Amino acid sequence: MGQIINLGLFQAMLRMSLPVLFAALGGMFCERVGVVNIGLEGIMLNSAFFAVFATYASGNPWIGFLAGVLSGVGLGVIIALLTVRYYGNQIVVGTGINVFGLGFSAFMCQRIWGSRGASESVTALPIFRVPYLERVLGENTVLLYLAFLLVILSHLFLFYTPWGLRVRAVGENPQAADTAGVDVHRYKMVFVSLGSGIAALGGVFLSLAHLNFFAWGMTSGRGFMGLAAMIFGKWTPVGCFLSSLLFGFTDALQMRLQALGILPSQIILLFPYLVTILVLSGFVGRATPPSDYKPYEKK
Repeated sequence: MGQIINLGLFQAMLRMSLPVLFAALGGMFCERVGVVNIGLEGIMLNSAFFAVFATYASGNPWIGFLAGVLSGVGLGVIIALLTVRYYGNQIVVGTGINVFGLGFSAFMCQRIWGSRGASESVTALPIFRVPYLERVLGENTVLLYLAFLLVILSHLFLFYTPWGLRVRAVGENPQAADTAGVDVHRYKMVFVSLGSGIAALGGVFLSLAHLNFFAWGMTSGRGFMGLAAMIFGKWTPVGCFLSSLLFGFTDALQMRLQALGILPSQIILLFPYLVTILVLSGFVGRATPPSDYKPYEKK
């Protein structure tokens, strides 16, 4: 048991929870203003590609970091335009973004590196060292500490500022918010774009921190895990963080079990997805969403 449960497993759990946490936080902001962002998977895959491509072209991983985030914001603007301005079906739009992420990244990878499967290796984000914390958290990039900061700032913003109150009002009762003078469409546009940018950090982590190259389909369902973590966390930043740790633990555990050869790898690889199914099947019916997700048409 000591070979499985130790400090290394805790550190791996933190690392593997990051893409799920970024997706959960991004989806939370979208849903707080009344938009279901099913396209988190496509956003993360797209941002992973652009992060590697910009790093490959410039030789600087920080430029890749910025390019990955901006690609997420760009897709968020498209989602917001289609669902908020033109009242498109949110599920259909999100599904389209997922399909686009798979197809576009494969096509561009083939054109640039001659392979649909993977890119060339690039320079990864540097290790960010914090005295004393490094002993417990292990060696990590700045994305780990950025994730902690985002959870804290998101909680304070949503529940302790007038802007956060307006965000919640836009999702829960847009007509009342509009009557109170809040520009409902603007809030929806801004926070769907912002949420997509936050989710994009998950793709950047996978391609520039967890690995140092792009691989087709490398998100492996983590965008959908982020949606499950968001629901399990009751659409709150702290809840998203705690539920993401659960998914991170299952991911870290399956890697540890594979290394030890305790179970067949095919069974072990199912662990994160089984947890996702169990969480959704056992909790979704009892969860109360923050919005009815209907497009708001000003009368």
